[in-house]
Amino acid sequence: MKRDKQTARAKSLGFRARSIFKLFEINKKFNLIKEKDKVLDLGCWPGSWLQFCSKKNCISVGVDLRLINKIENCNFIKGDIFDKKTTKKILKYEKFDVVLSDLAPQTTGIKDLDQNKSTILALKALEIVILVLKNKGNFLCKLFQSKDTNQFIHEVKKHFTRVKIYKPQSSKKRSKEIYIIAKSKHNLNV
Repeated sequence: MKRDKQTARAKSLGFRARSIFKLFEINKKFNLIKEKDKVLDLGCWPGSWLQFCSKKNCISVGVDLRLINKIENCNFIKGDIFDKKTTKKILKYEKFDVVLSDLAPQTTGIKDLDQNKSTILALKALEIVILVLKNKGNFLCKLFQSKDTNQFIHEVKKHFTRVKIYKPQSSKKRSKEIYIIAKSKHNLNV
């Protein structure tokens, strides 16, 4: 498979994936991750977002179905976010300042099915966020844009003071992925 220029550039800079440029761009614009934050990264494979967090001296926990190579200041949980055992392992780390979700389904090429799977993953990530994110914490979530996007955003707004949709310039033009930026979690009863 031919690599694109962004992938080659990421590798040349020592990062594991092109997604690093999305996180750089998002964090520069929205200031989600600060120096020494405690970060949970859902769908962390191959680990470029954890590398970013490590360079900011964050203490991070990555979760994925696939193993990743060790990264400084990062712990790793191999598991499925839909498995209660995985949730229990996450809860052992107590509360986080930031939760990142770059979760994506195995795509089938069937647009509606892939979008639906993406929404299910995003809703599960939000469920975990509600359990483990500190008050005033931040959440970044990838989502395939669909007819369900507005409903997902409505759910996120129940728990955060500020919510925005953002498509990084480093995303592939043809990609339906967007990122939901949710800042300042609140503990209002909803």
